[in-house]
Amino acid sequence: MYGLGYNLLLFVYDKRDNPRTKKAKLTFVSCAFIESSRTADYQTTRGILKLLAENANREEVFALLADRNLPGDEIVLNALADEIVQSPPTQGYLTISNALQWRLQYGRIVDLNEPVSGIVKIV
Repeated sequence: MYGLGYNLLLFVYDKRDNPRTKKAKLTFVSCAFIESSRTADYQTTRGILKLLAENANREEVFALLADRNLPGDEIVLNALADEIVQSPPTQGYLTISNALQWRLQYGRIVDLNEPVSGIVKIV
Protein backbone atom coordinates (compact mmCIF):
# COMPACT_ATOMS: atom_id res chain seq x y z
CA MET A 1 0.00 0.00 0.00
CA TYR A 2 2.75 2.47 0.88
CA GLY A 3 5.42 1.11 -1.45
CA LEU A 4 5.66 1.19 -5.19
CA GLY A 5 2.46 -0.83 -5.47
CA TYR A 6 3.86 -3.86 -7.26
CA ASN A 7 6.30 -6.70 -6.75
CA LEU A 8 9.87 -6.25 -7.99
CA LEU A 9 12.40 -8.65 -9.39
CA LEU A 10 15.78 -7.04 -8.79
CA PHE A 11 18.77 -8.00 -10.94
CA VAL A 12 22.19 -6.56 -10.10
CA TYR A 13 24.99 -7.27 -12.52
CA ASP A 14 28.56 -6.39 -13.36
CA LYS A 15 28.88 -5.29 -16.99
CA ARG A 16 32.14 -5.66 -18.89
CA ASP A 17 32.34 -4.11 -22.36
CA ASN A 18 34.68 -5.51 -24.97
CA PRO A 19 35.40 -2.65 -27.41
CA ARG A 20 37.15 -5.01 -29.85
CA THR A 21 34.16 -7.34 -30.28
CA LYS A 22 31.59 -4.64 -29.45
CA LYS A 23 29.92 -7.02 -27.02
CA ALA A 24 29.24 -6.91 -23.33
CA LYS A 25 29.38 -9.61 -20.70
CA LEU A 26 26.92 -9.47 -17.81
CA THR A 27 27.75 -11.28 -14.59
CA PHE A 28 24.81 -11.40 -12.21
CA VAL A 29 25.97 -10.65 -8.68
CA SER A 30 22.58 -10.47 -6.97
CA CYS A 31 18.95 -11.26 -7.67
CA ALA A 32 16.00 -10.86 -5.32
CA PHE A 33 12.22 -10.98 -5.40
CA ILE A 34 10.69 -8.12 -3.39
CA GLU A 35 7.02 -8.22 -2.46
CA SER A 36 5.16 -4.94 -2.91
CA SER A 37 4.80 -4.53 0.87
CA ARG A 38 8.61 -4.20 1.13
CA THR A 39 9.09 -1.70 -1.74
CA ALA A 40 8.54 1.41 0.39
CA ASP A 41 11.32 3.80 1.33
CA TYR A 42 13.40 2.45 4.22
CA GLN A 43 13.99 5.74 6.08
CA THR A 44 10.41 6.98 5.70
CA THR A 45 8.81 3.77 6.96
CA ARG A 46 11.40 3.50 9.72
CA GLY A 47 10.54 7.03 10.86
CA ILE A 48 6.80 6.36 10.69
CA LEU A 49 7.07 3.12 12.65
CA LYS A 50 9.26 4.79 15.29
CA LEU A 51 6.76 7.64 15.69
CA LEU A 52 3.85 5.23 15.99
CA ALA A 53 5.72 3.11 18.55
CA GLU A 54 6.03 6.29 20.62
CA ASN A 55 2.24 6.90 20.34
CA ALA A 56 2.55 9.76 17.86
CA ASN A 57 -0.63 11.45 16.70
CA ARG A 58 -1.68 12.13 13.10
CA GLU A 59 -0.21 15.66 13.18
CA GLU A 60 3.23 14.24 13.96
CA VAL A 61 2.88 11.71 11.14
CA PHE A 62 1.77 14.54 8.81
CA ALA A 63 4.88 16.55 9.81
CA LEU A 64 7.15 13.63 8.98
CA LEU A 65 5.49 13.18 5.58
CA ALA A 66 5.74 16.90 4.82
CA ASP A 67 9.39 16.93 5.93
CA ARG A 68 10.18 14.08 3.49
CA ASN A 69 8.93 16.26 0.58
CA LEU A 70 6.53 13.60 -0.61
CA PRO A 71 4.53 14.64 -3.66
CA GLY A 72 1.05 15.80 -2.73
CA ASP A 73 -0.65 18.80 -1.26
CA GLU A 74 -1.83 19.25 2.32
CA ILE A 75 -5.10 17.42 1.66
CA VAL A 76 -3.28 14.37 0.26
CA LEU A 77 -0.73 14.27 3.10
CA ASN A 78 -3.48 14.64 5.73
CA ALA A 79 -5.39 11.74 4.20
CA LEU A 80 -2.22 9.66 4.09
CA ALA A 81 -1.40 10.51 7.72
CA ASP A 82 -4.91 9.35 8.75
CA GLU A 83 -4.46 6.10 6.84
CA ILE A 84 -1.00 5.48 8.32
CA VAL A 85 -2.26 5.97 11.89
CA GLN A 86 -5.10 3.51 11.25
CA SER A 87 -3.02 0.98 9.32
CA PRO A 88 0.76 1.27 9.86
CA PRO A 89 3.04 0.28 6.97
CA THR A 90 5.46 -2.62 6.82
CA GLN A 91 9.14 -1.68 6.98
CA GLY A 92 10.31 -0.90 3.44
CA TYR A 93 13.76 -1.84 2.16
CA LEU A 94 14.41 0.43 -0.83
CA THR A 95 15.79 3.95 -0.86
CA ILE A 96 13.61 6.22 -2.94
CA SER A 97 15.10 9.56 -3.88
CA ASN A 98 12.83 12.25 -5.27
CA ALA A 99 15.55 14.83 -5.79
CA LEU A 100 15.31 15.96 -9.42
CA GLN A 101 13.93 12.59 -10.48
CA TRP A 102 12.63 9.51 -8.74
CA ARG A 103 15.36 6.91 -8.37
CA LEU A 104 15.55 3.63 -6.54
CA GLN A 105 18.59 2.47 -4.63
CA TYR A 106 18.73 -1.16 -3.68
CA GLY A 107 21.97 -1.62 -1.72
CA ARG A 108 20.08 -2.56 1.43
CA ILE A 109 18.52 -5.52 -0.43
CA VAL A 110 21.84 -6.68 -1.90
CA ASP A 111 23.54 -6.46 1.51
CA LEU A 112 20.86 -8.42 3.42
CA ASN A 113 22.45 -11.21 5.43
CA GLU A 114 19.38 -12.40 7.29
CA PRO A 115 15.98 -13.51 6.00
CA VAL A 116 13.25 -10.85 5.78
CA SER A 117 9.63 -11.74 5.20
CA GLY A 118 8.63 -10.52 1.75
CA ILE A 119 12.16 -10.56 0.30
CA VAL A 120 13.54 -13.67 -1.35
CA LYS A 121 17.25 -13.60 -2.19
CA ILE A 122 17.80 -15.72 -5.29
CA VAL A 123 21.50 -14.99 -5.95
